[in-house]
Amino acid sequence: MNTSQTDISLFSNLRFILVETSHPGNVGMVARAMKTMGFTRLILVRPRLPDVLTHETAIQLASNAVDVLENAEIFDSIDEALADCRFAGAVTSRFREFSPPIMTARETASCIASRPELNPALVFGSEKFGLPNEIVEKCHAMISIPANPAYASLNLAQAVQILAYECRMALPQETLPDQNVESAGFEDEPATVAQIEGMLNHLEEALAAIRFLNEDHPQKLMSRLRRLFSRTQLEVEEINILRGISKRILKREAARKD
Repeated sequence: MNTSQTDISLFSNLRFILVETSHPGNVGMVARAMKTMGFTRLILVRPRLPDVLTHETAIQLASNAVDVLENAEIFDSIDEALADCRFAGAVTSRFREFSPPIMTARETASCIASRPELNPALVFGSEKFGLPNEIVEKCHAMISIPANPAYASLNLAQAVQILAYECRMALPQETLPDQNVESAGFEDEPATVAQIEGMLNHLEEALAAIRFLNEDHPQKLMSRLRRLFSRTQLEVEEINILRGISKRILKREAARKD
């Protein structure tokens, strides 16, 4: 299997299994958390509400991830849900006396990303009781999410979001589907050194005209302004704006003197 096929298959092979989930809103938010990271396979084991996938609250909180709900599967037991999985990780904040090996979310993601053919699964417990010991012991690893030890409680959807994010980031970034991310805001051509020098000379002339500069030590202020502008990575349009301001100042001062 080539790299591209392997990377893309993780998005459909990785299972997010929710055990005995109580609130339909959490199921909807989990679907949304999964879809934002590109994952599609949601499995429920004995949900409290049999019609949870079509529940109004679940659909509302899934937002535009209703397709994840529509394609979700429901099983009567964890054994059915994990039947052909070769790697299952139990996500829990409670350490157990006889738990499988403990892995962090990031370590788990690295393992899963490198071997999606294992049909991996991430298992999450109910909102009230978490995962029972018998389910944790069926898994190959117990997954911990590093958090504030004084308050390590995560909402179900938050835990899913963290694991989904880590799994996505563990994949080679150049193999991910094109996100078509546009630049956040207008981006112009960077200004040249000559353009910046011309603007600074023009600005110095304008500041001198309104007596803002200390005539005895004009370069002290200009050095500070030069350092300020050097941190901003000025663009051509910004240079034009600053020169326009300087031009208007000089024009006003000339008119006032006349």
